Amino acid sequence: MMEERTRNRMVSLLLVVGGNLFYALTVKLFLLPAELISCGTTGIALAVNSFSGIPISRFIFCFNVAMLILGWRFLGRSFALSTVFSSLFYPIALEVLDVLLGDVRITQEPLLNVLFAGLGLGISLGVVMRGGASTGGMDIPPLILKRYFRIPVSVSLWTFDFCILLAQMFFHPLEDLLYGILLIMVVSFALNRVLLLGTSRTEVKIVSTKTDAIRTAILSQVDRGVTLLHGEGGYLRRQTEIILSVVSNHEMPKIERLAREIDPDCFMIISRVTEVWGKGFSRGKR
Repeated sequence: MMEERTRNRMVSLLLVVGGNLFYALTVKLFLLPAELISCGTTGIALAVNSFSGIPISRFIFCFNVAMLILGWRFLGRSFALSTVFSSLFYPIALEVLDVLLGDVRITQEPLLNVLFAGLGLGISLGVVMRGGASTGGMDIPPLILKRYFRIPVSVSLWTFDFCILLAQMFFHPLEDLLYGILLIMVVSFALNRVLLLGTSRTEVKIVSTKTDAIRTAILSQVDRGVTLLHGEGGYLRRQTEIILSVVSNHEMPKIERLAREIDPDCFMIISRVTEVWGKGFSRGKR
């Protein structure tokens, strides 16, 4: 148990470090050289600086401290401590990359900068969040909303970032807003894909007159658990049993083939589920 806990902590630490490195690299290579409208804490800092003249770095520091306190209050001590590390590591990594890479610019094309900046930011944010932390700042409110109100992280993050973009439009041409909106869409898409990576499964419901044979086949040949639901036909009002099972995506064709071989007339409902907890999925089989 202790070895597994230590291993999980090491994996989480590697995810947080790798995610922040990739975040800093994306900002250095695509976001800053193209002078794109920024989202998140950086975008707020740019807007505040334009309105009041408050230095960007000073505002980001104060804002991140406030968000860390908020995260400590609503997301727990462990989350806040891991976010402290992430919040400090990111600017250090960005400074080191700035020294190492200098004025390197991969492309002059604005659209390519937007697309790769969005992909890089979304992927790196997703990796850090899967490590149980955050890059700090405006990453924290979406996590709080997800925990207490079940609002998807990508949705709330997109909403916050869109408002931050609008605040910067007083000092940018209208075309920059279009690039900014595209950036947010790409970030949200990439973030959502990373957060769901490896967790989606397939749910199958089978209505048949040969439920016992299908149940046995799934248990013995696929090695997946099944649940029998009791139902009633809507037309003839006959009592029937419905097989319910959640399987990995690559196991679904085998389930379908077994069911069709046993009962070609069976009624099958197949749907995607985004997350599964329990033995065989979040916990290993025994």
